[in-house]
Amino acid sequence: MRHDTGDTVTINTMSETSDSKPVTLRTLRKMAERGEKIAVLTCYDATTARHLAAGGVPVLLVGDTAAEMILGHDTTLHAPLDFMVEITAAVKRGAPDCFVMADMPFMSYQADDAEAVRNAGRFLTEGRADAVKLEVDARFAPLVEKLARAGAPVVAHLGSLPQHVKHFGGYRSTGRTAEQARSLVDQAECMEAAGAVMLLLEATAAEVAQRIVERVKIPVIGCGAGPACHGHVVVLHDWLGLSDWQPPFVQPTEKLGRWIAEAGKTWVELVQSGEYLRDTHPYPMPPDQAKRFFNR
Repeated sequence: MRHDTGDTVTINTMSETSDSKPVTLRTLRKMAERGEKIAVLTCYDATTARHLAAGGVPVLLVGDTAAEMILGHDTTLHAPLDFMVEITAAVKRGAPDCFVMADMPFMSYQADDAEAVRNAGRFLTEGRADAVKLEVDARFAPLVEKLARAGAPVVAHLGSLPQHVKHFGGYRSTGRTAEQARSLVDQAECMEAAGAVMLLLEATAAEVAQRIVERVKIPVIGCGAGPACHGHVVVLHDWLGLSDWQPPFVQPTEKLGRWIAEAGKTWVELVQSGEYLRDTHPYPMPPDQAKRFFNR
């Protein structure tokens, strides 16, 4: 962490304050019990993690949305396992006191339970994650039980499942019929019974989230799932106005995309003008050395 003098702004983080304490599952459970809403944002690198921690964000999700936001793919299906483990570790290094939740990417847990347990272990050891998130339904209960038995905290992702986009032919909301709603409530209870430590509900009707919060005893994080959830998560790039398309449940707090474009334009103009470093080069040659150089 830099604490330069002069014109450089000093940056403080959660990890540098003497009274900061790591956010743990116990912390999140107590917040939920007190009715204190849990703020969650996605994050994919150490520098951004450091700044979000300084802003007091307690939970960071290293989402497989990195495939879209960082790698430029059109779906979350293209997030490589090794890449996800590496950036999870980066986020934890940047925000060691935050609770870091890691997405297990497509086909890192669906094909084989033993492989899933090993891959979850990689996120907890190499990636230093505090929990792993899996897109599931009731059929995954045996796997969640195995992961819990192995000591891997599982966040069960229910509702709209982006990793199933090919199966459904696109993204969709869910829980908007009575049958879907009852199924989601049953799945939530099933995941809790299997040992999940937290639930994430994506793009569901508010009534469904309300019923699930009433039925389970673990924290429920919503992603476009209505106000009753114990906390809420959105993709950081959506929140900052960096995305080309905005989900209907995210109103950007800033328009950083426009700001970056303007900053880029200013940089181009400065370089093309020839003014950059003309009178402010920070590494001048001492006069005696310049004389020796030119007189050689």
